[in-house]
Order: sequence, then C-alpha cells, then structure tokens
Amino acid sequence: MIYTIALLWLARMVIMAVTCTFLAIIGVGILDILTPKIEERKRIGEDPVATGIFIAGFLIFIGLVIHGACTAPTPLHLLLIPSLIDFERMGLVMLTFSVSLLLSVGLFNLADKLTPMIMFSKVDDSPVGVGIYVAGYLILLGLILHAALTIPI
Repeated sequence: MIYTIALLWLARMVIMAVTCTFLAIIGVGILDILTPKIEERKRIGEDPVATGIFIAGFLIFIGLVIHGACTAPTPLHLLLIPSLIDFERMGLVMLTFSVSLLLSVGLFNLADKLTPMIMFSKVDDSPVGVGIYVAGYLILLGLILHAALTIPI
C-alpha cells in the first residue's frame, strides 16, 4: 500500500512540475512581449557572468517549482486519474498564476512610472544587467508558481 501511495505521489509531482513548466514558458513569452526591445537570449549569451546569473535564476525557479509540487496538498482517491490529476486544483493553480503574473506586471509598470529617474530600459546596456533582470523574473515566476501550488485549499 505504501509503495502505491508513493508512486502516485511521485507521478503527481512530475505531472504538476511539467504543468508548471508549461506555465513558465507562457510567463517567459509574456516577458518577451513586455520587453520587445531587449533581446534577452542574445544579450545573456554575450557574457559568461550574465549566463551564470541566468542559470542561477533558472535553478532557483526549478527548485521552487519542484518544492511546490512536492509540498502541494495531495488528495488520495480510489480512482487513479483523480489521484494523479486534481483538475479543480490545477485550475486554481493556473488561475492563481495568471492573476499573480498580471498583478506583478502591473506593479512592475507602476514602479517604472513612479521612478522616472531610473530608466528600466537601460538594463539592455549590459549583458550582466539583462542576466540579473531575467534571473529575477525567473525567480518571480518560481515564487508565483510555488505559492499557487501550495495554496492550502
């Protein structure tokens, strides 16, 4: 019995992590839409420090998603599919992620408007600046997904 529960939990964790990866891809796509003048992938690749910072942000993102998937409430049912995929919970995760991302973008734009002497677009002047910016964004996505996954509902 314990092995069955462990296998179900591991399978569910993988399914949730893959779903969150899909959501993160959408989140990165939104970053590309929000900053069309910053060629993040090209600029980060120009400097090994920028690449290292990006990788660090990505690893933190992965850690947050896996931790959230591992610690998310796990309902056990008599049927296989509801034990693996709780569609109501996944809908809540997607809704929470979407609202949180929109709120984050709104607050980011508000901070940009309230600090006119700090030109946010200047980050593109340095590959390291772009690397730090994207790493921070990945950490934001990880935190949002972690929070969505671990909602105690």
